[in-house]
Amino acid sequence: MANVSHRGDISSHPDVSEMRERYARMLGGRDVALVDGPVFLLGLYCAASPWIVHYTASQPPLVVHNLIMGIAIGLLALGFTTAPARMYGLSWAMCALGVWMIIAPWIVGSSPDTGVIVNNIVIGALAIVLGALCAGASARSAARP
Repeated sequence: MANVSHRGDISSHPDVSEMRERYARMLGGRDVALVDGPVFLLGLYCAASPWIVHYTASQPPLVVHNLIMGIAIGLLALGFTTAPARMYGLSWAMCALGVWMIIAPWIVGSSPDTGVIVNNIVIGALAIVLGALCAGASARSAARP
């Protein structure tokens, strides 16, 4: 049986360059790990906002809309966390969701009040900013050799 109990330097290992490349690839997509949590929290708030801001009775279509959009943003955040290399291409989609959240009170809702408008503008602006941060980090990691 081979003696595998030694704890020496691995620089003489025949696959050291391949192991270093694999390790760098695994860590390369984690540039925006700190953005995943805020994106998830934004989705959670978006889904719960009709009950937090109290417009469930006055804007029923917007309640369903914000619930669905919050779930979508939360699922994007989970995707960013579990498969960052594949999912950060959807960062621009999150920016589009943010733009839609800003204009949705007038399209989906019916004569929204100021609280509903401000709520959706804040959610939309945060989605645009966080999506742009994810997209920027994704572009940086793609440009890296």
